[in-house]
Amino acid sequence: MKSLYYNRKFENLIFFTIIRPISGTSERFKNTGLKNIQILSDYRLYSQLRPPIGLSPGWVSGFTDAEASFSLKIIRRAGYKLGWGVEPSFIIGLHAKELPLLEKIQAFFGVGNISIGNNNSVTYYVSSVNDLINVIIPHFDKFPLITQKRADFLLFKSALEIIHNKEHKKSLTSEYISKLISIKASLNWGLSDVLKEAFPDIAPALRPNVELPKQISPEWLAGFIDGEGCFYVLVYNSKLHKAGASVQLQFTITQHNRDIELMTLLKDFLKCGFIKSKKNQPSVEIMVTRLSDIQNIIIPFLQKNPLQGAKRLDYLDFVKVAELMENKAHLTQEGIGQIQKIKSGMNKKRKS
Repeated sequence: MKSLYYNRKFENLIFFTIIRPISGTSERFKNTGLKNIQILSDYRLYSQLRPPIGLSPGWVSGFTDAEASFSLKIIRRAGYKLGWGVEPSFIIGLHAKELPLLEKIQAFFGVGNISIGNNNSVTYYVSSVNDLINVIIPHFDKFPLITQKRADFLLFKSALEIIHNKEHKKSLTSEYISKLISIKASLNWGLSDVLKEAFPDIAPALRPNVELPKQISPEWLAGFIDGEGCFYVLVYNSKLHKAGASVQLQFTITQHNRDIELMTLLKDFLKCGFIKSKKNQPSVEIMVTRLSDIQNIIIPFLQKNPLQGAKRLDYLDFVKVAELMENKAHLTQEGIGQIQKIKSGMNKKRKS
């Protein structure tokens, strides 16, 4: 078993490659003077939720399209010849309850580390250039991203090729840094104010065009739903119903409006729902509200292509309510009470 190790550079984080409950963990760190260290066993959350299957390559790409980022940090380094250092990394940052999922992703790739923060966050990251080139890049070449994030991936890949080039490694030049700055200017959120001031004449690299896929992979969609899907149970007061309330189920998938064409393709793939823009936000969502579509399309799809993260709990509660509605329980006061109880423990109201 690989052991826990502590890096003084990140005093609020723990880095590890494999987590196991360790007897006597508290004693091990009792006299170390590390004030912010966290005990690993405290973070074994939702381990009982793991479906009895491993992660598929398609699921990993779908989840990456939803939750991951390709980062290219360019920061001042006093000891470097040009005064700048470059740190590429592949990152997935989630709520602490998703630690078991990040362990599975780490095991899937076989590289990288996981950090635990003090703000209920966990992050899986790969920052070794060799691991990025030999493991991460080949995966997404073989199982492509299909949102506009693919453009970020292709820019990131081109930056890695420059970084890995031995000729540039031997002699770091201003041209080397300029090329990377140009790529970073088109990557994710672009350049920071510090970099804009330091490199005022840099032209952003051309952002690659992302074409729609010819077909949607069910595994990719399951991973994407694990990241961008939501399951809602809405209960309204209603004088028109004997029970005094009306129930509606909503399944949504949300994405930035730059992927509106892809969202239309996903709606057509599911053969249900409609697309709506979110007010005051640059995003769109696929929304499915018809009970028959939820019962006959959404639930069967996710039974065949299971969710892998903590969101699976909300899905299972969602299914319980759908079953109650199929049995007409929502038409009685007793049934409404059951549904309200289930609803009260879903999504953000769920206790860790």
